[in-house]
Amino acid sequence: MTNIVVLIKQVPDTWSERKLTDGDYTLDREAADAVLDEINERAVEEALLIKERDGGEVTVLTAGPDRATDAIRKALSMGADKAIHLNDPALHGSDSIQTAYALAAALGQIEGVELVIAGNEATDGRVGAVPAIIAEYLGLPHLTHLRKLTLADGKATGERETDEGVFGLEAPLPAIVSVTEKINEPRFPSFKGIMAAKKKEVQTLTLADIGLDPEIFGVANAASTVTGVTPKPARTAGERVTDEGDGGDKVAQYLVSHKII
Repeated sequence: MTNIVVLIKQVPDTWSERKLTDGDYTLDREAADAVLDEINERAVEEALLIKERDGGEVTVLTAGPDRATDAIRKALSMGADKAIHLNDPALHGSDSIQTAYALAAALGQIEGVELVIAGNEATDGRVGAVPAIIAEYLGLPHLTHLRKLTLADGKATGERETDEGVFGLEAPLPAIVSVTEKINEPRFPSFKGIMAAKKKEVQTLTLADIGLDPEIFGVANAASTVTGVTPKPARTAGERVTDEGDGGDKVAQYLVSHKII
C-alpha cells in the first residue's frame, strides 16, 4: 500500500495569449484559458499506475486561486482519490522558494505520505526547482527529471535522461520525485470518472491553517523582483526570395546578414 501525493498546478493554456499584469508584472491568470499543466497530468498518471499495481491512495495538492478547482477536478476525474487546495490571496506573486515553503508545510499536514510526485517544471514559470526545494525543506531524498520510476523493497528507483546519457537513480522512501514528459501517456477521464470527481473530497486550506504567516509571502517578499517588461515586437511579413537560378545564394546571403551562419 503506497500513499502518494501529487503536486499539480493550473497554468494558462499554451494556445492562449499570456499577459502580465500592470504594476507588479505577475502573470495575468484571468487573461487566458486555464488548464491542468500537461506534465502534471503525467505525474497524476504515474501515481495512478502505482496505485493500481500496489494499492494505496492518491491525493493531489495544489496552491492557487479559486479557479484552480478546475485543475483539481481534472485530476480527480482521472482517478485521484481526494485533493487539498491551498488557497490564500497572500500567495499571489510568490516566487519558487516561497511556493515550495508553503507546499512543504501543506505536505506536513498529510499523514503517512510515502511518495510525492511532481512534474519537472510548469509551463508558466519553467523554474524546474520546486520539487527539489520542497525536498530540502522536508529533509527528504529527491529524484528529479525521471523518465522511468519503479517502487520496490522500500525504495524508489528511476532513470534520468540527459545530454550525457541515461543515469540510474535510487532513494529510500519516503521520497520526492519529479517526472518528465517521457514517463507515460496520461489517460483521458471517463464519463464515470468525471461524475465521480464531483463527490470526492476537496479540502481547502489557508496559510494560517498550515501554521504559516501570510506576511512572508507574495510579491513584496519574493527573492526576485521584475522591474519592467518590454512587449515582444509585432510580427512582420517575411521576405520572399524569387529563385532565378541563384536562390541558394540569396538564402545564404540572407542567413549571413542576420548572423545565423
